[in-house]
Amino acid sequence: MTHEIRHLINGQLLAGKSGRKADVFDPNTGAVQALVPLADDSEVDKAVAAAKEAFPAWSALNPQRRARVMFRFKNLLEEHMDELAELLSSEHGKVVADSRGDVQRGLEVIEFACGIPHLQKGEYTESAGPGIDVYSMRQPLGVCVGITPFNFPAMIPMWMFGVAIACGNTFVLKPSEKDPSVPVRLAELFVEAGGPAGVLNVVHGDKQAVDALIAHPDVKAVSFVGSSDIAQYVSITAAQNGKRVQAMAGAKNHGIILPDADMDQVVADFLGAAFGSAGERCMALPVAVPVGQKTAEEFIARIQPQIEKLRIGVSTDPDVHYGPVVSAAHKARVEHYIDMCEKEGGKLLVDGRGFSLPGHEDGFFVGPSLFDHVKPGMQSYEEEIFGPVLQIVRADTLAEAAALASDHQYGNGVVLFTRSGHAARQFAASVQVGMVGINVPIPVPVSYHTFGGWKRSAFADTNQHGPEGVRFWTKIKTVTSRWPEGAVEDQSFIIPTMG
Repeated sequence: MTHEIRHLINGQLLAGKSGRKADVFDPNTGAVQALVPLADDSEVDKAVAAAKEAFPAWSALNPQRRARVMFRFKNLLEEHMDELAELLSSEHGKVVADSRGDVQRGLEVIEFACGIPHLQKGEYTESAGPGIDVYSMRQPLGVCVGITPFNFPAMIPMWMFGVAIACGNTFVLKPSEKDPSVPVRLAELFVEAGGPAGVLNVVHGDKQAVDALIAHPDVKAVSFVGSSDIAQYVSITAAQNGKRVQAMAGAKNHGIILPDADMDQVVADFLGAAFGSAGERCMALPVAVPVGQKTAEEFIARIQPQIEKLRIGVSTDPDVHYGPVVSAAHKARVEHYIDMCEKEGGKLLVDGRGFSLPGHEDGFFVGPSLFDHVKPGMQSYEEEIFGPVLQIVRADTLAEAAALASDHQYGNGVVLFTRSGHAARQFAASVQVGMVGINVPIPVPVSYHTFGGWKRSAFADTNQHGPEGVRFWTKIKTVTSRWPEGAVEDQSFIIPTMG
């Protein structure tokens, strides 16, 4: 029996009023398990109005009191970890252990946000001029918006609203309609932690809700994660409407393998990074670039039999490596790219098409695929597949391999596998990609650093979470003050200096 998911506005769960709904599937069975309302403009207005009303009191609360709410929220996340992970897996399809990682990486940003009394401090200069002091304040923006994708329904919302709310903003979250239950549950836990009504709101929807949010006159900032074309649209449209905006987008991350790399570790890392979560990660590792023919042949000989042994099953099975993809449409999309790569001349070594799990024949499962002799210019290489597909692009030199990553339209992440410190140092300094791993297959920075790619992987000037997140969610005000004694000096008609 299906149930209806609700919006959470002003601290209350509310049924949708627009009359429009979308199906939420169980990816393991292909069955509809819930209906999610798709908000109209009036429901978006209601959520923004609740956030606007809550802003004056929340922003005026001193930062240590806001931090106490975040501490209580962190504790509740830890207490409800298993519940959140199981709920996440039921709608997304990733295995429960991976869902725990999803929640944990979001929780770590909440931990970072608990330090907001220190993080939001400004700067002070005494006696910048004769009797003049200068200081700055970081102040919240107002009503802020997050628009999040299906692949990390816990982590990415917390990356956004955790820092934004700690800074004193109020927030409207528009999560993916494919797996919307975890974001609502996060908001419920925030209210339970003492978050005042209206500080964190969740409104479900599709493009209509997105357009209403990014054009709303009371919204001050927008953070988005999704495909590159939509990220570019959101970035341009939000900016045209006077919003501060960050828009994180697609990826095609390369893993470069030098001849001196530890091949045991390389194979293990690629198995997890290319096929974990069915490849539905913007920091997955879907392209292997072995340097030298001997390296390529050894890599294939070692990894192909391991790929063929990967276990695919339902998300609740603790013994499987990965579960289904999120939807039937996404399964068809991934298999379309496998067809495309084969037609373009890629040598198909392992074929994941047509995979069927006994007893779950209607589930959205895709087997692992491996291609060799993929080349730049192939559409299947230039575009993001976002599925359990590993493509091998051979290179003769490190310079050639690095150029593949630097010249690609996406610049989210890149990895170098090597034992050479000199090669690693030179590579990290010169490659034109936003996040670099050295013998680290998924180089997602820790919460107190910052996340963000280059080129068509990010349409914004600021990254997510970490100190740059605090800068994004605040505006700086600089005060120059003088408290003279006695007679006031004559007015000067030249630009003031501090000499």
